[in-house]
Amino acid sequence: MPEESPARVLLDVHELVDDSPVPSGARWTLTEPGRQLDANLIHLPARQRVDTHSEPDLDVLLVVVAGDGRVGTPDEEQTLADGNVVWLPRGSTRNITAGTTGLSYLTIHRRRPGLQIRNRPGQ
Repeated sequence: MPEESPARVLLDVHELVDDSPVPSGARWTLTEPGRQLDANLIHLPARQRVDTHSEPDLDVLLVVVAGDGRVGTPDEEQTLADGNVVWLPRGSTRNITAGTTGLSYLTIHRRRPGLQIRNRPGQ
């Protein structure tokens, strides 16, 4: 049986979600070896947007850690606020727009399997 890694604090999200003007994108990504989850801390400056997309294979949990915004689906828009936890089921279509103060959120989902090179059938 493999040796278990001890539990430990990986980061303080409040240190990464200050008010300084920074470009949108990932401010932190979980990179621990042997993990079963993927997680990212995403920041969107004021009024920036993640365009409409869907995730066909994975459920995603979104946790708002600072700011405000909206998550849009084909049927409705919902307000996002600090502390909200949003479930985005696999196959769902959504977009995310930051409010006037920007938006920082964690996305958490099952780790995607690594790419594997395989022979085509019949080769």
